[in-house]
Amino acid sequence: MRFVIITGMSGAGKSLAIKHMEDLGFFCVDNLPPTLLLKFAEICSQSWEKLEKVAAVVDMRGGEMFNELIPNLNELRKAGYPYEILFLDASDETLVKRYKESRRLHPLSRKGRISEGIASEREALEEVRKIANHILDTSNLSSHQFKDEISNIFEADTGFKGIIISIMSFGFKYGMPMDCDIVQDVRFIPNPFYMESLRRLTGRNEKVRQYVLTNSVTVEFLERMDGLLDFLLPNYVKEGKSQLVIGIGCTGGRHRSVAIADEIGSRLQKKGHSVVIEHRDIDKDPKHK
Repeated sequence: MRFVIITGMSGAGKSLAIKHMEDLGFFCVDNLPPTLLLKFAEICSQSWEKLEKVAAVVDMRGGEMFNELIPNLNELRKAGYPYEILFLDASDETLVKRYKESRRLHPLSRKGRISEGIASEREALEEVRKIANHILDTSNLSSHQFKDEISNIFEADTGFKGIIISIMSFGFKYGMPMDCDIVQDVRFIPNPFYMESLRRLTGRNEKVRQYVLTNSVTVEFLERMDGLLDFLLPNYVKEGKSQLVIGIGCTGGRHRSVAIADEIGSRLQKKGHSVVIEHRDIDKDPKHK
């Protein structure tokens, strides 16, 4: 029996994940108290029609009962029921935005700010996150991409064989993104801002792309970046990492970082990788360099 425990940050997509798991043939239970994990496993394994794939969501909605998760996981393994943990995460900024859009209350901030509840929940989940088999950051995933990632991990018991790569262009003048695994500063590349004909355009304009990408420094940089990612990605996958966030930063996040982020993303897609590209500061005022 394949037993998956789904947990993680409130607002990171656990309800959506369990729907996708059901589509993959899992028998699913939402908001299961940790003290019932062993009993649930026993019932599923001893049922008249033995269940081959089961999943249970265990999270902070259980209040104080959630503190019993780690001891009950130990009991589950001692009783001979191996399990996997899928931990869903997202950036604080994304979680706050989702809660504001849904107008729902965070389970740990019913009388306070959402950000305070998120901080408390991160602290409470730290131990279980460390032992998770799969960590999936949903910050930049569309619904379709989220479903694909769940399928990659659990469909046909194949295990996770890929990694989703999120590439974010940004401007250092507006601050660095919080959730990047790799940050590459491309301010060493000649700046189209100083070309009057290019200043009001963006890195998605073909003239700006040509100006940035045909520069000899850029050509060499992209070749070296290709080699670095070719080395890193299979090793990240080997260690069970399911998402890599790469930040590409220039001064304003409008020209160089945009063109380079798109180019790196295109090259990775041609190699068969799943890529999400976001241009955080592309629409900011370019009046200042």
